[in-house]
Amino acid sequence: VTQFTMTTIEELGLLKMDFLGLRTLTVIQDAEKMVRRKVPDFDITKIDPTDKEVYEMIGNGHTEGVFQLESSGMKSFMKELKPQNMEDIIAGISLYRPGPMDFIPRYIEGKNHQESIHYECEQMEEILEPTYGCIVYQEQVMQIVMKLAGYTLGRSDLVRRAMSKKKGDVMIKERQNFVYGNEEEGIPGCINNGIDEKTANQIWDEMLDFAKYAFNKSHAAAYAVVAYRTAYLRCHYPVEFMAALLTSVLGNTNKISEYSYACKKLGIKILPPDINYGEGAFSVDHGNIRYGLTAIKSLGRPVIEAIIRERNLNGPYRDFKDLVERLSSKEINKRTVENLIKSGALDCFHVTRKQQMIVYASVIDSIQKERKNEIAGQMSLMDLLGEEDQQSFQISYPDVGEYEKEQKLAMEKEVLGIYVSGHPLEDDIERLERSVTAHTSDFVIDEETGKTKIHDRESCIIGGLISEMSVKLTKKNQNMAFITLEDLRGTVEVVVFPRQYATYQSLLREDAKVFIKGTTQISEEESKVICNQIISFEDSRQELWVQFADKEAFFKEEDALKGILTSYPGKNPVVIYCKTERAVNRLGRDYMVSGDENLLFDLEKRYGKENIRVRSLGI
Repeated sequence: VTQFTMTTIEELGLLKMDFLGLRTLTVIQDAEKMVRRKVPDFDITKIDPTDKEVYEMIGNGHTEGVFQLESSGMKSFMKELKPQNMEDIIAGISLYRPGPMDFIPRYIEGKNHQESIHYECEQMEEILEPTYGCIVYQEQVMQIVMKLAGYTLGRSDLVRRAMSKKKGDVMIKERQNFVYGNEEEGIPGCINNGIDEKTANQIWDEMLDFAKYAFNKSHAAAYAVVAYRTAYLRCHYPVEFMAALLTSVLGNTNKISEYSYACKKLGIKILPPDINYGEGAFSVDHGNIRYGLTAIKSLGRPVIEAIIRERNLNGPYRDFKDLVERLSSKEINKRTVENLIKSGALDCFHVTRKQQMIVYASVIDSIQKERKNEIAGQMSLMDLLGEEDQQSFQISYPDVGEYEKEQKLAMEKEVLGIYVSGHPLEDDIERLERSVTAHTSDFVIDEETGKTKIHDRESCIIGGLISEMSVKLTKKNQNMAFITLEDLRGTVEVVVFPRQYATYQSLLREDAKVFIKGTTQISEEESKVICNQIISFEDSRQELWVQFADKEAFFKEEDALKGILTSYPGKNPVVIYCKTERAVNRLGRDYMVSGDENLLFDLEKRYGKENIRVRSLGI
């Protein structure tokens, strides 16, 4: 370890080394441990690096949680690239950065149409063939000057560093050496090796252009190995991988929401925490993922360890009373129990959360009073009973039923940071997906890259629930609002300035479901949306398309179709598309419809789901 800067260290001739601590390495390790419970000899270092299913998954853009490949831009790139081997992944990671991005179309064109690749000279083919004619890596710059101009390995590294550090004086000198050679320094040069002056200068210019951004291949290769291993786990052991991934972001509710949504798309159910089956971290439970007890607010690690230790020693907790009796007052108190109830961790006792919330305080008081009596040497009624009779004493729960769904979800959100047993927006998923251009997860700043999936000053439409709102007074004595908008993947802050606040004030209330059109504001510390326009879910416009094979088929069904449409009057226009003629016919205002899901059901039942589409008209 030194106190010198990296440039001084290099000038002194010392080797500079960077050690990167990646959260992803812990994810891989944790997932591997879980996989070994069902495949004892599983070893992540011995997986097949040519697995077609893994590359197919990456090429389809299904890479949530996959190291380096989960951003929306990278997903799109992978869909175009369709990687087939590790070299493609290495190149993809190297190219997807500012600067090299300009070379992506050329790289993909070369990969898909190799006859289009042009090499300035035959010596270049051997070096650039793996990257389809593009200079992608710093090592390729070194290979080119060595093979074409006769540089030594050490001298070629000097060229690489000069180009990457943009050392103009060094590059002017080295261009001369590269093209014409330098007899004193033992460099033959391109011309002496049979490459003409014009071609040599063209090659130098191309190297110069790309070397400003070129990536070190060994660095990219290490990243690609980590990316492939996470992709392999996601492909073949998705439950174990997602459980490990969720554990790695404990405390980051936005990331937990994002990855929980990814689990839902994979068909993996997220189960509530459970006092009898849960672990401290997220765990695998019969093909599903059990929420980690550590995620419950106000439950410190010592409390969780005590709960699990007692359970492992003496078996599952039989009921609420048994739980309180088996743990000391230091380990469990009223706040702890209340949060366990709200999270759903005590649902295994088969008593409603509402019933438990009513009695828990009195049960704890009663047990603590008994403990004090024991210390004082006083006998209670329970002391006169045998152990079997004591166990027969049950808590008397009032007949009050369960909380309403909204209240249960609100309690889960309060103590877990996210909804687990459901979501207030679960009935609006299709409407959201059809209407938005960005999700709240796009605004999360990645702790490893420091970047968001969405770019600064980008226009976007987001939609969801206003979960929090605060109104502030500006210096000009005008109201403005800061709101937290929540969708199924997380939350994002939205700033509503006075002009927009005055226009849309009636829509700004907690629990309101709205679409917001705005402009992104991204910095290193935070990301938010500056509001331009707001509309409620009910008032958002959509367009219903009904497809027929041809005009004749439409005319036969016209009366029946219009009969269905007039049963659901509303503000959304209806468009008829006749496939054979490619004819588009917009029906009049008399046939405008609502967004009722029953309408879609009726139309899909009669004409087939594949012939019914709903398109968002934006806001």
